[in-house]
Amino acid sequence: MFRGMRRYKQELSQEECIDILTHEPRGVLSVLGENGYPYGMVMNHWYNTEDGKLYFHCAKEGHKIDAIKACDKVSYCVHDEGFRKEGEWALNIKSVIVFGRICIVEDEEKMKEICVNLYRKFADDEDALKQELTHLKRVMCLELTPEHMTGKLVNES
Repeated sequence: MFRGMRRYKQELSQEECIDILTHEPRGVLSVLGENGYPYGMVMNHWYNTEDGKLYFHCAKEGHKIDAIKACDKVSYCVHDEGFRKEGEWALNIKSVIVFGRICIVEDEEKMKEICVNLYRKFADDEDALKQELTHLKRVMCLELTPEHMTGKLVNES
């Protein structure tokens, strides 16, 4: 159902992919938008190592939500900051692409867990976290269940 990587020598292990998803803060979520056009947007994410799913928070309405309601198939691309080998100009970047199905999270406790983990990925002020959680009713959370994941190391030269 999913293609294998053409440049398989550059392929990352599943462990390396999970490491990138766990440690990098954001990526690009792509959906099938209006009139068949792809629609991609930068999103913060939390990768839950316990269930292997990606979680997001967003507004309750808009282009992205309309697209997700029409078609739950998405892709999500994350990359690291990259590195240069000594004496070389080219950047080496590790990236991961996740293909899967996305749904709206309805359970309030799950939403709270997602928001807490997303917040803690960026900050550690517990008082501010409590304040943020008072706005939970204005937030929508999304759950991406991966069906296929590949990672690759690319040298920009």
